[in-house]
Amino acid sequence: MARVRLNVAERREEILRAAVGQIELRGVSSVRIADVASVLGVSNALVLYHFSTKEKLVAAAFAYAAEADLAHLRKLLARRTTAVRRLRAAVRWYAPTGQAKGWRLWIEGWAASLRDPALREVAGDLDQRWKAELAQVMAEGAAAGEFRCEDPRSAAWRLTALLDGMAVQTTSYAGPVSRATMLRWTDEALARELGLGLAALTGSPVPGRAVAPSRESG
Repeated sequence: MARVRLNVAERREEILRAAVGQIELRGVSSVRIADVASVLGVSNALVLYHFSTKEKLVAAAFAYAAEADLAHLRKLLARRTTAVRRLRAAVRWYAPTGQAKGWRLWIEGWAASLRDPALREVAGDLDQRWKAELAQVMAEGAAAGEFRCEDPRSAAWRLTALLDGMAVQTTSYAGPVSRATMLRWTDEALARELGLGLAALTGSPVPGRAVAPSRESG
């Protein structure tokens, strides 16, 4: 049966999906153009026509996977509910035990970016955008009186750094911490950054309700 002819955009997306799968399976250092071409049943030359080097293909595949999850993050943070509810849903989804991006792919990307300037630029830009999305909702919630967070940008940095670190641990080492413990730590970290008690966080307090001062407020 003849293959359906794809336009340029469709072909690039097909290649990127295959590249993501091969990177997760083989790792950045081991994946080859030939591996991606073989999965799709096309020639190496076709892959290289769209992505002239392996480095460019890897960077584009990393961005492709991360952009999809960034879009989902924005969807969670745009829900018509309190900032507390939106942040908790987003952070629990982003956590290593949630349904966010394949952490193996992210860790592979971080490691490879140490030696690949193009990938480092892509990963760094995406990382900043993740933090900015969380910081914006933290600022909105603080302005609405849901909680106190005097420095949303710093809070987003601390929170994502914790989640990234836990992801490295759980991905690299089999079962060091239970899912329940990981989710509790995630909730506790978010509650601290918002100056809330854990019960207030999980109970989704209404806007304007008095809360304890945040650790940053002095």
